Amino acid sequence: MANLSSSSSGSSDSSGTAVPHHTKNTPVTPELYEYVLAHNPPLDAVQQALITTTREQLPDAAGMQVAEEQAPLLAFLVRLTGARHVVEVGTFTGLSALSMAQALPAGGRLVACDISEEWTAYGREAWAKAGVADRIELRIGPALETLRAMPEEPHIDLAFVDADKENYVPYWEQLVPRMREGGLIVVDNVFLGGRVLDPSATGRAGAIREFNDHVTADARMESVMLTVADGLTLARKR
Repeated sequence: MANLSSSSSGSSDSSGTAVPHHTKNTPVTPELYEYVLAHNPPLDAVQQALITTTREQLPDAAGMQVAEEQAPLLAFLVRLTGARHVVEVGTFTGLSALSMAQALPAGGRLVACDISEEWTAYGREAWAKAGVADRIELRIGPALETLRAMPEEPHIDLAFVDADKENYVPYWEQLVPRMREGGLIVVDNVFLGGRVLDPSATGRAGAIREFNDHVTADARMESVMLTVADGLTLARKR
């Protein structure tokens, strides 16, 4: 779990002297993190088993799974927005899709975009065990193609983006016009382990820096960046 507890940078006063920003961020120790999890809605048996299976079967890739506290948060946001049509860009082994699908009302639908049959097979199994497989439509293939093939009119209530970072801006540009008024886009890994602080960053970090600036400048949306896990941006369609 990423943590930015304080900042030594700041603005300048009229004399040019640096004025530090004072934050109220509490350093997240392992003990405090466990405390947070203990005071969040508990994960159910299927969710816990999926986390364990992912770590055991895909140890080198398990870091791609959403943080444990994000599962109940995503479910909470689905309920809070009253979402019925959800789109996920980047599914991996399916924990986030599982959590959101469980929160959908009757008749709700989630379109999950991924390129891996192998990784999403774990998700398919978990979704079936949880009884929500009928709410999730998994589309295997490049997510940009999947998004471009969707109806162009605003119809998406909530979108979750957690895929290849180099395509975050293109994903955003496909999603924003398709979001209903008041619809919510949730974007993970906007800190990229803190590497976004490097102004000369290239590759994934450079792409996330570009994306974060792109979101801030987009007048179609109002957004906030939160210090949740590896950074989480919430953006609402105006």
